[in-house]
Amino acid sequence: MKCIKAIRATKDVEVGQIKRVDDKTAENMVGSHWQYISKSEWKLATRKPKQLQVVNDQITDSVTISQKQLRRKKSK
Repeated sequence: MKCIKAIRATKDVEVGQIKRVDDKTAENMVGSHWQYISKSEWKLATRKPKQLQVVNDQITDSVTISQKQLRRKKSK
């Protein structure tokens, strides 16, 4: 399998369109209006980007932590 990208527009294809085709088809298409590209470029074009999870750093009161520790000691 090869990844190819259109370099010229035709009635069926827009410039920049990316396809993944078998080797024989790719050889025929690269001769006219197409060029080889890397698989990673094909992946970026065809898959949705993953959303980054934002980690919220919250400042906790040292008072509430110490209160919890005191409660634990008293309950023992």
